[in-house]
Amino acid sequence: MQALKKIHAGVLEIAYAESGPSNGQPVFLMHGFPYDIHAYDEVSPMLAAAGCRVIVPFLRGYGPTRFLSPSTPRSGEQAALGADLLALMDALQIPKALLAGYDWGGRAACVVAAVWPERCQGLVSFNSYNIQNIAQALVPDLPENEHRLWYQYYFHSERGRAGLEKDRRAVTRLLWKLWSPTWIFNEDTFSKSAAAFDNPDFVEVVIHSYRHRFGLVEGDPAYAEIEARLAKQPAITVPAITFDGEDDGVRKPSYEAPHAQRFSGSRVHRVIPGVGHNMPQEVPEIFGKAVLELVRA
Repeated sequence: MQALKKIHAGVLEIAYAESGPSNGQPVFLMHGFPYDIHAYDEVSPMLAAAGCRVIVPFLRGYGPTRFLSPSTPRSGEQAALGADLLALMDALQIPKALLAGYDWGGRAACVVAAVWPERCQGLVSFNSYNIQNIAQALVPDLPENEHRLWYQYYFHSERGRAGLEKDRRAVTRLLWKLWSPTWIFNEDTFSKSAAAFDNPDFVEVVIHSYRHRFGLVEGDPAYAEIEARLAKQPAITVPAITFDGEDDGVRKPSYEAPHAQRFSGSRVHRVIPGVGHNMPQEVPEIFGKAVLELVRA
């Protein structure tokens, strides 16, 4: 990736990598937790070579991205992530773009696609419809699914907050291994991304995210209107390609039907064998080709 750029966007100074021609089709690649922009190290050149303007931002609480004010709540709620992406598009004067991502970044992309469809040319989303249904968050799931979310329940406690603060790398490295059991990554690969977790707001944003999605803490009032819209589980109307990883350690793969009612536009869903939770880094060619499918549609 090229040298990082920074820009004031909403409540943040967002650090991002940019590649490809400035007049190319804009594509935003959004990383998840606990990852960073290095997840797209192989996807970005592929898209840039195809003529896309590729923008890969660090989310709030990651890497060099910083809050502009110490008084801004360090929220990790889904509405904040979507609002950050929209603010970045505004700051860069990009009226419409193709949005792609997974985990937190996929959620930001889904939020913009659902709430501001006029800003989204198309959507590539890992784990399909990635907007949280907070009203149903405390309804128990099957035990075989519940155990996968141990880390979320851990973060609900002050013990979990302290554990993450004490050793961010140990916690996140374990999650990498559990979530992508068939992906063999080396320490250098992990360390490149783990540096992003040294952000001073990382722990607060992460803890708030995993508590807010269960309705255990209040959100930032600045995003209350967006959260109210998301609570209605709005359909995604833009063209979409969605994925699940057959070996995802967070969410069991599902086929097209379970989320079909959440996509009122054209949608193709694919389950990819041998892929865990970090799809862009595990199979960059497949992810990149999906983005180009929508770019060329």
